[in-house]
Amino acid sequence: MPEAVFGWDIGGAHVKAACWAGGQVRDVAQWPCPLWKGLEHLDIALDAAFARWPRLAQAAHAVTMTGEMADCFAHREDGVARIAARLAERLPAPRFFAGEGWCGASDAGANWPAVASANWLATARHTAAALAPEAGLLVDIGSTTTDLIAFGGGRVAGASRRDVDRLASGELVYHGVVRTPLCALARRIPWRGRPLNVMNEFFATTADVYRLSGELDPAHDQHPAADGAAKDEAGSRARLARMIGLDARDADDAEWDRFALAWRAEQLDELRGQLARVAAANGLPGDALAVAAGCGAFLVPEIVPPGWRVRPYVGAVAALAPQAPAESAAWAQVAAPAVAVAALYEREAGRCGS
Repeated sequence: MPEAVFGWDIGGAHVKAACWAGGQVRDVAQWPCPLWKGLEHLDIALDAAFARWPRLAQAAHAVTMTGEMADCFAHREDGVARIAARLAERLPAPRFFAGEGWCGASDAGANWPAVASANWLATARHTAAALAPEAGLLVDIGSTTTDLIAFGGGRVAGASRRDVDRLASGELVYHGVVRTPLCALARRIPWRGRPLNVMNEFFATTADVYRLSGELDPAHDQHPAADGAAKDEAGSRARLARMIGLDARDADDAEWDRFALAWRAEQLDELRGQLARVAAANGLPGDALAVAAGCGAFLVPEIVPPGWRVRPYVGAVAALAPQAPAESAAWAQVAAPAVAVAALYEREAGRCGS
């Protein structure tokens, strides 16, 4: 097979890609891709990838996806088939991750239940195998969702594979640190000593909270703000004020920044509760290991139980090549499924018909 494998995670909001060779991450990148607006946005992201890596046509390609959920598709089967077909037009013989196996573009539609929304499983399989026989939890907090996946003995724990089942078990939580509407975090929020009903409008997102807390890397903030205005502290304060029927001029900057922390606390409480459910269901020990991934990995130390250990996905699971660009470690954390699917393909290519 070619020397390099490119792993792709085709999401509904971003395209992530990782160059993997010789058991190491060589380069990683992410591009915004509002797939709900049409497949042409996937082409734009692919154009950017070819500009970054001119030799893409000479590499092997392993793909996972969640973008089939975008509402430009009639249903998930349609989304898998059309994404696979478009990628096959641009990339040489891409192989699609199907949980425990692989398929080509022509078979992806027929295998859509295994191909659809399997990116979390790629990361979890890579993590479990790399850390065997350790028991722990993969905690991947992204821009839109959080995955909480138990592993142990070199295998992914739990029987949930479909999103509908993972939503029931707590393994999939629609909370992220960029795109989640604030009205999804709480029904009521405290302001000046009294709880207020939240305005259930798309006035602000979690990116506004983590801009004001200083925790969100601007490089990971790739989509427009809720109102299309400036993605700076002043714009974030104005958007938070709208959530409770006020304007930014109704309080000083310090008070709005404290208000952002109230929203942050609501999100962390929810994530702690969901993590506790998954940990209990899988009998994880009191000194379990949490593997932190995603652009919201900075939250992981605050949501794990006391006594747990926290290690980053890069370093604990994925090795970074010495010649990798300086920013690749941060992007490999964010794009863990793309890294993982490339690593799995390199390991399994001999038995998946590459």
